[in-house]
Amino acid sequence: MDKEKKIARYQRLQTQLAGLLDKTCDPLARMATIAALLFHKFDYFFWCGFYRLVQGELVIGPYQGPLACQVLAKGKGVCWAGVKGEKTIIVPDVRQFPDHIACDSRSLSEIVVPYRDGSGNVAGVLDVDSDCLAQFDGTDARQLEMIVAWLRVNTIAGEIKGKKS
Repeated sequence: MDKEKKIARYQRLQTQLAGLLDKTCDPLARMATIAALLFHKFDYFFWCGFYRLVQGELVIGPYQGPLACQVLAKGKGVCWAGVKGEKTIIVPDVRQFPDHIACDSRSLSEIVVPYRDGSGNVAGVLDVDSDCLAQFDGTDARQLEMIVAWLRVNTIAGEIKGKKS
């Protein structure tokens, strides 16, 4: 998909999310909505979902796609690298990534985007896999970073408005 089409698709998705994420401040509901929309709007997303930091472990959250690892081995793989580095990581070929965790051997490339809680601390990651090599680029990174920012923005807005989850 060329860059302009990709950006346009992300922009349409963000417009959809703007209306959908305003319905609740519940983080799991918002994650489920984001994962479902992303998975179904991008045909090159083989797996799309969230891993949440829960008592020092990365535990599966809402996702779309094949069965996933429930808990990721501590300190290993792309998701943990994103958490520890507090930054987006694009991996063109997961087979070349040290300590990659292969939840599904069909996954060949990956992008991981950390998300933050209402206090600004990394709370987990959005993890997207493709069954094609070198599928993700800087456009995906920037757009997905904007999308996961909605988790924190909506949490803060919900707290300010006094909404209950």
